[in-house]
Amino acid sequence: MRAPDSDLPVQFDRIQYEAGNRRILDVESLAISNGAPTAVIGPNGAGKTTLLRMGMGLLTPSSGRVTWGGRENVAPVRRAILFQRPVMLMRSAASNIDYALASIKTPRIERKRKIFDLLALVGLSGFESRPARRLSGGEQQRLALARSLARDPELLFLDEPTASLDPAAAKSVEDVLRAVAGRGVKIVLSTHDLATARRLAGDVILLHRGRIVEHSPSEIFFKQPKTEEASRFQAGELLI
Repeated sequence: MRAPDSDLPVQFDRIQYEAGNRRILDVESLAISNGAPTAVIGPNGAGKTTLLRMGMGLLTPSSGRVTWGGRENVAPVRRAILFQRPVMLMRSAASNIDYALASIKTPRIERKRKIFDLLALVGLSGFESRPARRLSGGEQQRLALARSLARDPELLFLDEPTASLDPAAAKSVEDVLRAVAGRGVKIVLSTHDLATARRLAGDVILLHRGRIVEHSPSEIFFKQPKTEEASRFQAGELLI
């Protein structure tokens, strides 16, 4: 049997994205390949969310092209994205996942097992009947992760997955992301939290004014940054 096509690597070539008279993204070349999570960092307005949405295929560049596994205009069957404030359906935790499974036509007989497996993966075993909207912020984020993983993606984009969470809840989410990455899912996450990037990322992309200032392995980025902007950003200084 022919192996299914992979969406990796995601390649950005001479990308520009403009809204009105403002250029939001200007990326000459970027490849996102399989492996440890990639962290996208930078100040507010740097273009982080735009980059993730374009990698997902939700935005079309004003110029240039994005390819997935060498192919253009690929339906996001093997990709998923989770935004900073996920919307919980007005139903139980299990039913939120069941909805995602039904949307991809998972046979009903398989759904119960998948729901239990996914809830266990994100540390929510026993929460099947809990109303999703009554869960804590960290629990809702983990449920949203389980719902995204129902599609069995090979590529998962996360926009500020630990923002507004207390340290304990953030750690729980990070633990889930490590487990997901350990299953071979490529994670690309934007974050303002340098500590999160340091703990999770295999490589780091620093964006400023829509441009990639630095893209390095995590160890090099944090110990021996190559650019003044990276050094200043890590020191907590404003990038203007």
